[in-house]
This record gives sequence, C-alpha cells and structure tokens, in this order.
Amino acid sequence: MTSPQNDPAPQPPQGHTHAHRHSHGPAAPVSRHLRKVIAAVLIPFATAVVVGLIAFWPGGVPDHERTGVGFDRQTQDGKVVQVVNVDCADVNAAQVPPTGDTSTPSGREAVNEQEGECAKATIEVTSGDDKGRRFVEVVQPDAPRQLKEGQGVVVAYAPDAPRDLQYSVIDVNRKIPMAMLAGIFALAVVLVGRMRGVMALVALAVSFAVLTLFILPAILQGSNPLVVAVIGASAIMLAALYMCHGVTARTSVAVIGTLISLLLIGLLGSLFIGWAGLSGNTDDNTGLIKGLYPDIDMSGLLLAGIIIGSLGVLDDVTVTQTSAVWELHQADPEMGWKGLYRAGIRIGRDHIASVVNTLVLAYAGAALPLLLLFSIAQSSVGTVANSELVAEEIVRTLVGSIGLVASVPVTTVLAALVVSADRAGPGGAQAATAAPARTGRGRRRKTG
Repeated sequence: MTSPQNDPAPQPPQGHTHAHRHSHGPAAPVSRHLRKVIAAVLIPFATAVVVGLIAFWPGGVPDHERTGVGFDRQTQDGKVVQVVNVDCADVNAAQVPPTGDTSTPSGREAVNEQEGECAKATIEVTSGDDKGRRFVEVVQPDAPRQLKEGQGVVVAYAPDAPRDLQYSVIDVNRKIPMAMLAGIFALAVVLVGRMRGVMALVALAVSFAVLTLFILPAILQGSNPLVVAVIGASAIMLAALYMCHGVTARTSVAVIGTLISLLLIGLLGSLFIGWAGLSGNTDDNTGLIKGLYPDIDMSGLLLAGIIIGSLGVLDDVTVTQTSAVWELHQADPEMGWKGLYRAGIRIGRDHIASVVNTLVLAYAGAALPLLLLFSIAQSSVGTVANSELVAEEIVRTLVGSIGLVASVPVTTVLAALVVSADRAGPGGAQAATAAPARTGRGRRRKTG
C-alpha cells in the first residue's frame, strides 16, 4: 500500500504498463465462474450447429438435365486467333426498316448492321473434348464486347445444335486478372495483419467452404433455406470469430451478441417478407432456379440471403463493441457496468452511423442499373418502392440495418455485465491487471 503522497508518482508507469500489456499480451482472463457460464451457453449452441451440419449435409449438388439457358450451359475455354474487319452487309441478314427510321433502338441497330464495319473473329476451343476446333464469330460494330486477337474467351457449347452453330462466345476469360487481384488482396492482408491476417484468410476460406459445400447444395436438395442459412451462418460465425480473435471470453461475448442479432434479423425478415408478399422470384436467374428446382422455397431463399449478407457486418460491429468495453475496463478497472455501457455505447453510436450508411450505399450501388431504368421511365418514388425488385432490396437493407443497430446495445451491455461482474472474482481481471503493473514498475526501477 503506497502512501498518499506517493500516489502521483506511479500514475505514468501504470499508463505505460497498460499500453505495454495491450500491445504484446492477450486480454486479461475472466474468472473460472464466468468461463463456466459462457461455456454453458456456447457449448450447447456449437453442438447444435455440428448436429445441424451432419443432419442437413447434402452430399453434393443434385444432377439435372442442362437447359442451355443463362448460366445453365456447358462452357469451355477459347482463344481469339484472328480478327478480320468486314462489311456488315456481307455477313448480316438483317434489313434496314423500309422507312429508314433510326429514331428507335431497333432501327439504329438495323442500319448499323447493314452500313457499319463488323469484326469477323476466328475462335479456337482450348479445353474439353473439342480442343483445337475452330469456329467463326461475327461481332457487330455496336456490340458492348469487342474481340481482340489473342484474347481469352468463354464459349458456350450446345451439343444438340447443327455443327456450325454448336459453339458461340458468351464472355471474356477474366481468370488471370481476377487471380492477380485476389493475390494482391491476400498479400495486403498478410502484410498489414501479420498472423491475424493469415487467420483471417483461413477463416475466409472456411466461410466459402461452408457456403459452397453445405449451404448452396443443401438448398438445392430441397432443405428449408432458412434452417440451412441459420446453421451455415452459425458455423461460419463460430469459425471466423474464434479463428481470427482467439478462444477467449471476449470473443465468446461477441459470438453471443452476433447470435442474438441474427435471430432478430431472421424474425423481422420472415415477418416482413410474408407481410409484403415478396416471392423472391424477380428476375431471369431466380426464374431459372425455380424452373430447374420447383421445390425450392424462393421467399425462404431471399430470407437466407438476408441472414448471410448481414453476418459479415455484424461480426465487425460485435467484435468492435466487445473489444471497446474490454479496453475501457482495463483502462479503469473501478468502472461499473453502467459506466462501461455508457462509454461503450458512445463508441457504438459513431460506428453504427457509418456502418448503416455503408450498408445502404452498398445495396444501392448493386441496384444502380435498376434504379436508372426507373429514372428513365420517370416513375414516382412510391411506384419504384412498390415494385418487387426494389422492395426486396429495401426489406433486405432495412432488416439488416435494424439487426445491426440492435447489435450495438445488446453486445455492449453483455460485455459490460461480463467484464464488470468478473472484477471481484478470483483470477479475474483486477488481479490480472495488478500483477503486470507491479512487474512493470520493477522493470523501470531496475533500468532507471
């Protein structure tokens, strides 16, 4: 026990000790009693997730007869070996409208097909059973995708078509630039995040594995999309949070906060998707899925997408809030749970304001072409919002944002209660903070 006149002297060392401990060591452990309470909640939850994964494991994507429509086509790699400019009139059968009217898109297109200069590209198939086979593709002058010699392309194969029409170019091969971008991303994460960055990449790989090996095939097998999404999202959450942030009480509190928020999102999403009469079948892709697999619940698929899409942002918010409360407690171990909550919620308000704005802008950016179409049609805001395509995005954004907002007070109060209740316990945070402080003062007296 130091005397009152010596109290001012240890203050700078204590601040130094806290900074040193935070930079190089883990967070102070909680008491054994609190660890048991947290384990009593999380172990049954994790067990239920594992049982759900086993019970609903699909064993692969079900087979179906290809329709040759949209993404449901056989594709191979190809390469443009030659491009020759030719007169469009020599290679097109289209006719100019008798009136010569070019005020409509179809009229202008017909004129370009007769009077413009087209590209006649020779394509060589570079993969599959027909490797080395060549075919000709005519590219119109106003086509959005122009072909260049040496360019890699993706070609569609229609086995039932006449031989000369079996292959056609459907896209550009982007594998190399996409792989380069992924490599740059991984390198940046590892260079900045060090070991945490490596674990984040591993967690990302696990997330994609759960998505592609469990969630998507299970839905295609006819399992309830909502149940599958909850099980898959829970597995992703457990793997990602514990791998990136360690098996600690702090991470466990973030997991519980995320789980409560996901349940809220699921309930609100289910309520408003049903109330608003959203079918989930709004475009060619969802129509194709429904045609190939009629038993899929498309509205349930929409709800599953909302849950999975919200998970990534929820992880960020809950981990940030839990870490903030833990650091506030280490900075002032005498602060009660109410003080910790008030301080943590002030941090959360700043965070949530930026995150909600980011979420809304992300959805708006994804739907920008659709919004442009409504703008061109000069539709009113009410008409736009009432259309199912836009209503889906509105429900997706608002339900996810409500869950995001709710996660801040929920996680903050959980963290404040856990870390403050641990103060008086044996082996708690107070004891853990005192020992390093004495060690730090001893080191400084020795070096001084």
